[in-house]
Amino acid sequence: MVFSSLIFLFLFLPITVLIYYVSPMKLRNAVLLAVSLIFYAWGEPIYIFIMIFSTVFDYFNGLLIDKYRYRKTIARAIFIFSMIGSLGILGFFKYSGFVVNNINLLLNLHIQAADLPLPVGISFYTFQTMSYIVDVYKGKVPVQRNFISFGAYVTMFPQLVAGPIVKYDDIAGQLVTRKVTLDRFGEGAELFIRGLAKKVLLANNIGLLWTSVKSTPIEELTVLSAWLGIIAFTLQIYFDFSGYTDMARGLGKMFGFDFMENFRYPYISKSVTEFWRRWHISLGTWFREYVYIPLGGNRLGLMKQLRNLLVVWFLTGLWHGASWNFIIWGLYFGFFVMIEKLLLLRWLGRMPASVSHVYTLLVVIIGWVLFEMDTLASAWHFIGVMFGFGGHDFADRQTLYDLSTNVVFLVVLACCATPLPGKILAYMKEKWRVAGVIVVPMIYVIFMVLSTAYLVNDTYNPFLYFRF
Repeated sequence: MVFSSLIFLFLFLPITVLIYYVSPMKLRNAVLLAVSLIFYAWGEPIYIFIMIFSTVFDYFNGLLIDKYRYRKTIARAIFIFSMIGSLGILGFFKYSGFVVNNINLLLNLHIQAADLPLPVGISFYTFQTMSYIVDVYKGKVPVQRNFISFGAYVTMFPQLVAGPIVKYDDIAGQLVTRKVTLDRFGEGAELFIRGLAKKVLLANNIGLLWTSVKSTPIEELTVLSAWLGIIAFTLQIYFDFSGYTDMARGLGKMFGFDFMENFRYPYISKSVTEFWRRWHISLGTWFREYVYIPLGGNRLGLMKQLRNLLVVWFLTGLWHGASWNFIIWGLYFGFFVMIEKLLLLRWLGRMPASVSHVYTLLVVIIGWVLFEMDTLASAWHFIGVMFGFGGHDFADRQTLYDLSTNVVFLVVLACCATPLPGKILAYMKEKWRVAGVIVVPMIYVIFMVLSTAYLVNDTYNPFLYFRF
């Protein structure tokens, strides 16, 4: 089940909200746990046992680490056992086929790799349980002795499928006590509807253009169509993922939780370093706190800092998927981050903002080719077309048609990827009393009606980060 579906919007969510709010406060974590398990089992009834096992596994590991806290050898052994277990489950389902295929390629073997579907959200909830165990082991958070509360944290359906990755420390207090007012619920509903509109009205529609370009044989692509297609994907993945995250954060507020902001207008960035401070913030925060800093961060000299960055970006790519495309994509961005740290950031700071902005967008757009294509070979071929290699025409009739029918929509999307729409809504609420009371709520009603109409009439409703 995904948030942008009619069954979630008009069946699951209303029933869940009703049950949650008629329940006594002390039972609400249990309600949240129960509905989260139903939400997950709706599409993957078998793989729910993996999530339950991970929850039980690290609940007891946390208790044991706390019990043997002053017997360092035992506590360390339990900690290592927990890390191996969590990474082992993630590795088996997500990376075993990739490892076997590469062994076959290197050694000319024919080992049969198990064709296992990837359990939805496994990368997210595995990272959450791991961060909990690390923080308990380091004494940063008290162990959670209430299994229902811990289970609600791990399985919480608003952020289960696609994040943001919520560290236990961030919501430990909210699991015990949280307050929901009508205004807070309304803020959550507004955030959810904005996310729904971004996902359904913007991402889905511009995604049709990318789907058309991607399905075109490489020899038939023109230079302009390649650029038009990858720009469409650049916008699609932002509105798709950030829209889904907004829905998650909105749902969190509706149930009394504050989840961290995961996107902060990344396409207005003036460096690759800044882009990654604005894109998938919770993932970057996780790797910084649990990989980069433990490796030494920037405290051990320049060479080790660059090594640590290389490790982080390799893992960032690998986290996204079991493919060399993702690994190269991660290292590609790591290269630019390291070059900026060594030299380029000083130059970018002296350049006009427009130049540094164009540079950043160019790097990011090319990166999305590596991310989205099925193989490295297809990515290189597509990039070659973008830059005129291979004798491709600059444009043809189909390209001009695609451009003319999408140019206005692309401009709208570009504006919506900036803080401008949010500032307009905030200004209307603050300065125009009638707008704050009538116009703005009507805008959200229109968003909801249009999104619903789209979902009723269209079958194209992918979620790109569902595969991670």
